[in-house]
Amino acid sequence: MSEYSKIIDSSMTGAIIGAALEVYEVLGHGFSEVVYQHALAREFKARGIPFQREALLKIHYKDSILEPLFRADFVCFDKIIVELKAVSELVDAHKNQVYNYLKASHLQVGLLFNFGKQGGCEWRRVVCTKGAAKSAGEPIPHP
Repeated sequence: MSEYSKIIDSSMTGAIIGAALEVYEVLGHGFSEVVYQHALAREFKARGIPFQREALLKIHYKDSILEPLFRADFVCFDKIIVELKAVSELVDAHKNQVYNYLKASHLQVGLLFNFGKQGGCEWRRVVCTKGAAKSAGEPIPHP
């Protein structure tokens, strides 16, 4: 099994998704993104999920590092970028943001969560391979 397969189908992503769903179950929708960041950090800690909050991601260009740096909401298990939103609907720009974080960090898997949607936590898995980004998970609703 490749490293990609281990990450995409692993208990690591399942643990992160479970923690995010618990945060939504307790708080529901309607708070600002920072409230969900604090709650998810506490949930990660309670579940023993290793994480870095507001992790700085360097952008490499040839032999140098560009400014500004990206700041991901979380990097979990040193392998998975976790980005939070609190908006009424996810759009392609949100998925593209995670994809750019993956390219900048040379990581392969990102999870995008939206706590702003009424009726349930919306999530997407974004994968950066040598080709184009792929996503899976809960479908993004279309107008």
